[in-house]
Amino acid sequence: MPAAVRATSDFFDQLTNDLLVLRVVAQQRFRPLSAEELNRRPSPSRWSAGQCLEHLNIVGGYYLPSIAARIAKAQARGSKPAAVVKHGYVGRRFVAAMRAPVSAKAYTTPQRYAPTGTRLPRTVTEVFSRQLDELLRLVLLARQVNANAVRVPNALFPLLQLRLTDQLEFLVAHIQRHIAQAEAVLVGHGVGASASAA
Repeated sequence: MPAAVRATSDFFDQLTNDLLVLRVVAQQRFRPLSAEELNRRPSPSRWSAGQCLEHLNIVGGYYLPSIAARIAKAQARGSKPAAVVKHGYVGRRFVAAMRAPVSAKAYTTPQRYAPTGTRLPRTVTEVFSRQLDELLRLVLLARQVNANAVRVPNALFPLLQLRLTDQLEFLVAHIQRHIAQAEAVLVGHGVGASASAA
């Protein structure tokens, strides 16, 4: 079934709003955590809140430079925004899978995108905040080009290139999913719930 037609401005407004909410959570919820709170794991097989953020930092480290380079190329070509957002078949499926509840769809993270350690420094929260700021900047730049025509290589299957619209929506959904996971870890350890997550 085809997705509903969305105005480009509405699509980017939604992504911007989602990222602004995530910035508030990052600042109010994760930055004040002690190293012990950040690294406490619910079980040996599950990630700590810090590991959730480290995973997001690793994924962002792959995608953000790639997206920035492709937007810059589109700007150099004189690309102009399209009136409506178009989604590719594969991109739409990736986003839908990422938005599925964790209880319905769990994923195994490829080793190269898994957290690098179990005792992470508090700077993991600073890196995450900077990457959120960079993603917000890229979303603002993407408004100025035809994001339907810009293609970004997928991290797992580099020959597969998703539309920038799909890739940005996927990244935001991916961040939301792991922030919810990190929040659940903190709540499970008695570190109260975020007011902005409610």
